[in-house]
Amino acid sequence: MLDFTGRVVIVTGAGRGIGRAYALLLGARGASVVVNDLGGDTDGRNPSDGPASAVAAEIEAAGGTAAANAGSIADPKDVEALVAQAIERFGRIDAVINNAGNYRLGRFEDLEPEVYQSFLDVHYHGSLLLTRAAWPHLIASGSGRVVNTVSAALTGQPDMVHYGSAKGAVYGLTRALAVAGAAHGIKVNAVAPGAGTRMMDIAAPALPPGTAEYMQEQMPPEKVAPVGAYLAHADCAITGEVLNAAGGYVSRMVMVGTPGIHDPELSPETVAARIDEITDTANAQVAELAFPS
Repeated sequence: MLDFTGRVVIVTGAGRGIGRAYALLLGARGASVVVNDLGGDTDGRNPSDGPASAVAAEIEAAGGTAAANAGSIADPKDVEALVAQAIERFGRIDAVINNAGNYRLGRFEDLEPEVYQSFLDVHYHGSLLLTRAAWPHLIASGSGRVVNTVSAALTGQPDMVHYGSAKGAVYGLTRALAVAGAAHGIKVNAVAPGAGTRMMDIAAPALPPGTAEYMQEQMPPEKVAPVGAYLAHADCAITGEVLNAAGGYVSRMVMVGTPGIHDPELSPETVAARIDEITDTANAQVAELAFPS
């Protein structure tokens, strides 16, 4: 059994859905959980401290230890306060699960630049700010863990340019932080979850008919939580990886490089003529992390 007794974990976006499932599982396994959630709508409006407080109370009612925080991870001051709260209450931070996110659908040409910035502020900068603020404490832990949240939308989905590109930034952050944390024993990974949540209801119009309904019935957040819990545990043996998790299925998401071609006399015409060879994924190799020598 992977026990979390003595470990302190901050979980953002933990008032509902997948974040709540993470927090409850970690609390049941002995972790002291800082439950962070802005408590608003999926687009960030109408904040409330209710969801975070409710989950923290649920953990404590079950015999666990938790603290609630309703700050915004997109606000540097709120992030500093979140880390300070964890240290003041529990004295350490061993893991951070960057789960919070905003969501909406919209056509690329219809959304204002401010919308794209808001998605970067929450998904990318929120993950960056909290990880950076917690970094000294993760180093002090000796087995610090960071779990980010990406999405299959980063590979391209209808009406999700703003969301998918922000998640692509988080993917790059995950890989880069894995290298930065290696010397300190910090492992950094990400989950690409699939679950029936409020966001899935909003995504329904952009998905094949019946997809959202199926996910609500067959893919509860509780079937994602074990993956995040493993990645947050001191025994986690991988870093720089993304694990897809949905409905009990778990797989690895990777970036690959194809064998490609080599032509010293390369021209645009050569690229055009040999594009099938260039893009052929047979014998492709996984793009591994480049640790400093």
